[in-house]
Amino acid sequence: MAEPVSPQQDSASSVFAARLRPPYTRGRRRLVIGAGAALTAVAATLALCSGPEPGDHAPTAVCSDTGNTSLTADVDADGRLDEIHDPDRSGEGSVLFGRADDRVEVGVGEALGVWQKVRGLLTSDLETRGTFGDFDGDGYLDLALFRSQEDSGDNPRANLLVHEVRYGPLARDLSGSRSGTIRVRVSFFVAAVRATDEDQDGRAELHVFQSAGDGGYTEYVGRQEDGGLTLSEAGTGYYGKGDWDELQPGWSDFGTCVYTSPESTPSVRREPSDLH
Repeated sequence: MAEPVSPQQDSASSVFAARLRPPYTRGRRRLVIGAGAALTAVAATLALCSGPEPGDHAPTAVCSDTGNTSLTADVDADGRLDEIHDPDRSGEGSVLFGRADDRVEVGVGEALGVWQKVRGLLTSDLETRGTFGDFDGDGYLDLALFRSQEDSGDNPRANLLVHEVRYGPLARDLSGSRSGTIRVRVSFFVAAVRATDEDQDGRAELHVFQSAGDGGYTEYVGRQEDGGLTLSEAGTGYYGKGDWDELQPGWSDFGTCVYTSPESTPSVRREPSDLH
């Protein structure tokens, strides 16, 4: 038979049980505070990820200067012509947006998204390359963008953090209306990129020069396929550093700008020898 419990023992047990009881009110407060913090973080992330939007103007002429280092086009579809400059033809160029009251220059290195930048915070020797061309043939310029790690001495490092194509029209932060993957064969350092249209079919080809080790670079050629770009399976050429400067194909394949006056909209001239 159970022994009787005295009032004092019963009171002590109640106090002890009360101390063990979880603090529901305090827990609810913590839950509310935690949820608020999470919502704040989400809102901050959305704010960081949001940005300018491109316009809806119809595609305009896309043409090159005679030096093959500049393009003229309406990149952000606002009805005003913009200028793209890549003096070394290496993929380290920039866009000068042509609004007379608010001219802004944006380099391809500034085109990285928030998470793309975060991914590279703990990695040294990262370089960004990008080039512009109408890869899907819709009349708007697209951006092929890469971010990769430079070689360690003569040894290539397989660390390709960004390999994407952003389809135009592009916004003034070089974000795209949509994006696709650039399907690469190797993940080594991308030293240079270039866009051409050698077959004159209205769809640009992407030339990518990736490290092959020992100071050499292999060229791969990519074309539009399945919502992205696919690079050629085998390298089409092998070059030393900077040798690709001697390759003539480039933006001039899109045609040369012809102006009737300094303020006129350019027409496009293609030399007969460039047509295939």
